[in-house]
Amino acid sequence: MHSFTYFYSINLLAATLVGASHLRIPRQSTVPKLVVAHHIVGLTANYSVEDWVADISLAQANAIDGFALNIGTDDYTPQQVENAFLAAEQLSSSFKLFLSFDMTSYHCAALTDADPLRNLTLQYATRPNQFQVDGQAFVSAFSGETCTFGQGDVAGGWRVGYTQHPDIAGKIHFVPSFFVDPATFSQYAGVLDGDFNWNSAWPIQLTASAIPNLLPGANLNQLDVTAETALQKLIGSFDPDTAHITSLATTQSSRTYMAAVSPWFFTHFPPNTYNKNFVYDCDEHLWVSRWETLIANRDHVDFVEILTWNDFGESHYIGPKHDGQALPPGSEAWVDGFDHTGWLGLTSYFATAFKTGATPPIEKDQLVMWARPHPKSATPADPVGPPRDFQILQDKMWAVVLATADGQLTLSSLDADSQTFDVREGVNKLSLPLIPGGYMRGVLTRGGQTVIDLKPDGFVFNPNPPAYNFNAFVANATAA
Repeated sequence: MHSFTYFYSINLLAATLVGASHLRIPRQSTVPKLVVAHHIVGLTANYSVEDWVADISLAQANAIDGFALNIGTDDYTPQQVENAFLAAEQLSSSFKLFLSFDMTSYHCAALTDADPLRNLTLQYATRPNQFQVDGQAFVSAFSGETCTFGQGDVAGGWRVGYTQHPDIAGKIHFVPSFFVDPATFSQYAGVLDGDFNWNSAWPIQLTASAIPNLLPGANLNQLDVTAETALQKLIGSFDPDTAHITSLATTQSSRTYMAAVSPWFFTHFPPNTYNKNFVYDCDEHLWVSRWETLIANRDHVDFVEILTWNDFGESHYIGPKHDGQALPPGSEAWVDGFDHTGWLGLTSYFATAFKTGATPPIEKDQLVMWARPHPKSATPADPVGPPRDFQILQDKMWAVVLATADGQLTLSSLDADSQTFDVREGVNKLSLPLIPGGYMRGVLTRGGQTVIDLKPDGFVFNPNPPAYNFNAFVANATAA
């Protein structure tokens, strides 16, 4: 479980956007585009090989090609990494696995601190399901931009201790997420074989303090057409990617670019635990809008990493919670009862479109709806307090229809509060304000016949919640 925020200046984004496609030299590789999901091994203490088989099988069934195994220093990490590889081998599938070192967990001040990183890398570098790029083991990392491994600077530390160490030089393709100004990438020659842009998944520039400048005069509780159009341009924007892609051309490496995509973000830990209590703006159908942006710009993106399969503490999981699943202590308050696997069908559709460059056929109508469980202005007796930047969110249900043909969708929050929308063949993004005390319902009709009627049990837009919960309640249905 982890998060890190690095804010780009608007001027930097504007400057790097111009002509970015001309500056980047495409990576020369025979590896096709892939979509992988970030899997927190630190939450798998009780996993069996069968649990890994279940996760891999479900991911593959939804067009996910691999897992980035986020690992730290937990004593069960070596066994669980082994279990993951055993599961992939047991399935005899093409599913890819690779190590993603969580450098917020590892020591990295002394040269010997790099030893376990190299040892684990070499242990799995030639396993059948290890993700390979041009004959080299693909490796990633979360953070690490302060690691010196006993050298005079960060780049020197990574070169001496890891990427150019005699044990490992020439054997790996290293694509970490270093939280640095991308303009400094030129300093990392011999370290970066590419860049994983973790924060590209969310519009992190949309904060309560920034909204007045980014959306002058906008009232997020009641957006007019102009403000909503402006907000939609910020949600899922490719601007953060552009800054990284442009700067990668300065690294004198193979310049692999891995973008991120995520459906949600909410975390609510008190100061005496993880001390994380904030949200990112995931409204305006971020999960779909971001995918659409990546598909439109797929010529500039090599791989996509989904954040995440199972980071329950930050509410951006799309995988299931297993029986006996370890959760970050306290997060059960906003995770239990909030299954996110309804997003997997959308994942399958958009991941396939990204990889192939063509939208797959929609063989059955599908409706996916999600919403927060209480108004953003609710004031429960919660000692942790409201999450930072909660003011930027909208009290709406968000609906996506993958339609086989034209039709109509009626959304309602109360029996007396409904709105009917025309639906076109393909992808449809719709929304409706939620009424306190109301429910979430969507009815898809075609030619006067009901195709889908989805009203999930367990959801009430509660104006008096017992605690703050800005997680998403996700429901889905597929036509028979």
